[in-house]
Amino acid sequence: MKLNELSPAKGSRKSRKRLGRGVGSGTGKTAGRGTKGQNSRSGGGVRPGFEGGQMPIHRRLPKRGFTNIFRKNIAVINIRDLSRFEKDSIVDEDALFNSGLVKGKIDGIKLLAQGEMKIPLTIRLNSVSKNAREKIIAAGGNIEVL
Repeated sequence: MKLNELSPAKGSRKSRKRLGRGVGSGTGKTAGRGTKGQNSRSGGGVRPGFEGGQMPIHRRLPKRGFTNIFRKNIAVINIRDLSRFEKDSIVDEDALFNSGLVKGKIDGIKLLAQGEMKIPLTIRLNSVSKNAREKIIAAGGNIEVL
């Protein structure tokens, strides 16, 4: 068997319906749209969410909540996540992105104290919690808050 001899299984492919190609085709003249009315016209039909003039659901339901446009998106990592770094390495925003610990668009990174710190590291981040700071210093590491 060669590539040029391959063909789809019989009945697996159906040709598209060719509309408006003469009365004898069965879909000529009105092309299966019926006669007259909004949906028979070009560009006809109603917009998404239209409910026939009834008050649409997105207007019947009450609006709730508040969106703070000044909200900061802070990524959170824990001390246990830093075990993948080598001894005495510098852990900053770039290192965390490259290791895959932090993804997407963020406004800052905060280090929290969950887990144990076994190797000394130099941490350069926006913010570090008090307990995380104590664990890093106890393990022999440095902290530089930006």
